[in-house]
Amino acid sequence: MHWTLLYFYGMNQKINQHIVLVLGASGATGKLLVAELLKRNVQVRAVVRTPEKLSHLQGAANLKIIKGTILDMTESEITECISGCNAIASCLGHNLSFKGIYGKPRKLVTDSLRKLCNHVIRAKMENQVKIVLMNTAGNRNRKIDEPISLAEKCVIGLLRLLLPPHVDNERASQYLQDEIGFGYDYLGWAVVRPDSLIDKDEVTNYMVHVSPIRSALFNAGKTSRINVAHFMADLITVDSVWEKWKGQMPVIYNASLGS
Repeated sequence: MHWTLLYFYGMNQKINQHIVLVLGASGATGKLLVAELLKRNVQVRAVVRTPEKLSHLQGAANLKIIKGTILDMTESEITECISGCNAIASCLGHNLSFKGIYGKPRKLVTDSLRKLCNHVIRAKMENQVKIVLMNTAGNRNRKIDEPISLAEKCVIGLLRLLLPPHVDNERASQYLQDEIGFGYDYLGWAVVRPDSLIDKDEVTNYMVHVSPIRSALFNAGKTSRINVAHFMADLITVDSVWEKWKGQMPVIYNASLGS
């Protein structure tokens, strides 16, 4: 039986000092994750192509803004980015434009993850580095045989043909499952799968499931971006949450009627 955790915002948790590298830090969810981590006194290194999108956070004592992309960085630049890091959080996504969807790099999320993980593996870092990847409830966890209808299989097949970002999301999670797996003491991972993302101003109660409890295609639920940021921050900073979900692909929904 799949089980659920209901998260109540405001619960007291023990939080340790962390240094976190955030990819996609200027995106709709990424900037909320940066803000949430800063609230928790975490040292954040935010990788962004357009630093101006984080202007509201510039000047924060624990924030270092790094202009560029992981794919364009040299090995020495990546070494500087991840030196001393406890976690790498990816909120990367493709821009919702023709160029963003069909242009290069088509494997933005997968290739960025691969480049960073390979660097961590070569460095054999002393502390464990947590990889927290934001993905989508429309991406199945094939390791636990999540049920899917024939209609969903057909639609997903079309998405794979027509929308390269969907394939990128699938490959990114498969890379963590198949190539990283549980083979490295110093490298762990979790894939966070929100359903239909919506904007809210404040964190609310939310539910976390091992697998989807509804169809992401035909009966989608709602997930606030700010709740996603809160849960990702918990995975990074709260040991008990990490131990519960490491090596898994939890699905997150708002805990409200009709969500």
